[in-house]
Formats: sequence, structure tokens, C-alpha cells
Amino acid sequence: MIIMKNFALITFMLSFIIMMLASLLSKKTLIDREKSSPFECGFDPKSSARMPFSLQFFLIAMIFLIFDVEITLLLPLIITMKITSIITFSSITFMFIMILLLGLYYEWMQGALNWAI
Repeated sequence: MIIMKNFALITFMLSFIIMMLASLLSKKTLIDREKSSPFECGFDPKSSARMPFSLQFFLIAMIFLIFDVEITLLLPLIITMKITSIITFSSITFMFIMILLLGLYYEWMQGALNWAI
């Protein structure tokens, strides 16, 4: 038991020392203006490297992720089909799909699915 504690302590200390050495040795103190500027085939950039992000694209991506996660919640319903009765399974599945469809309808009516130019 004491050997295991010593081994764990030695392992922890060794990994801590290696991480500290790597952190100290990897620091770059000299900031070069050329290396921190954007690179375009050796020429100075013609415009800003920061492009404005489309908020509409972000909203559609978030809606997709939310509905994608909700669809993955449907997968365990297949397993519960063996455990529960067909009436309980049908009612739970129907309610879940109705909630998904109502959310999709709400997003559609709010205009979140229309792509604005």
C-alpha cells in the first residue's frame, strides 16, 4: 500500500516537473511584427483579415444543433419499446415528435429559417 502511494506521488511530481519545464522552455519572449501579421503570399494584406460574421448563419447553425440533439434523444425510445407497452411507447413518441414539430413551426413562423441576404 505504501509502495503504491509512493509510486503515485513520484508519478505526479515527475509529470508536474515536466509540464513546468515545457511551459518555461516554450515561452517566446520576442514578438516579431512580421510573424504576427497575416500572410498572403508575401504581400501586405489588401483588406482586413477580420470578416464580419453572418448572424443569420449562426442562428440557423444553432437551430440545427438543437434539433440534432433532440433527434438523438429519440434513439433511446427504440430500447424502451421492448420494456413498455405499445400504448405508452406510442404516446411518448408522439408527444416528443409533436414538441419537435411545434418548435420547428415556431421557428418557421418567427422567420428564423428564412435566409436573409
